[in-house]
Amino acid sequence: MSEPLKITIPDIGDFESVDVIEVLIVSGESVQAEDPLITLESDKATMDVPSPAAGRITEVLVAVGDKVSQGGLVALLDPAEMDVADITPVEGIPQAQPTEAIATP
Repeated sequence: MSEPLKITIPDIGDFESVDVIEVLIVSGESVQAEDPLITLESDKATMDVPSPAAGRITEVLVAVGDKVSQGGLVALLDPAEMDVADITPVEGIPQAQPTEAIATP
């Protein structure tokens, strides 16, 4: 198992702390890069915190109602534990199709 990646709160502007209003992940879940992990709310707007990489969430470190600030830990991610079944095919790229085996004498 590789060293887990620490996912932190990005720059949230002039705010010292903001509320976590939604947690979109659970421990053990596979995520893609840029998938939203949590939603934050300030006096002015809401903001999703995206995953910086694909992998499996090993631990969620925030809950709804928590107050967080820039640099605070959101979750731990193991980029080496991506489940191939969870990978979403990219649209527009042809997917490999099964072929029939040809018997050779």
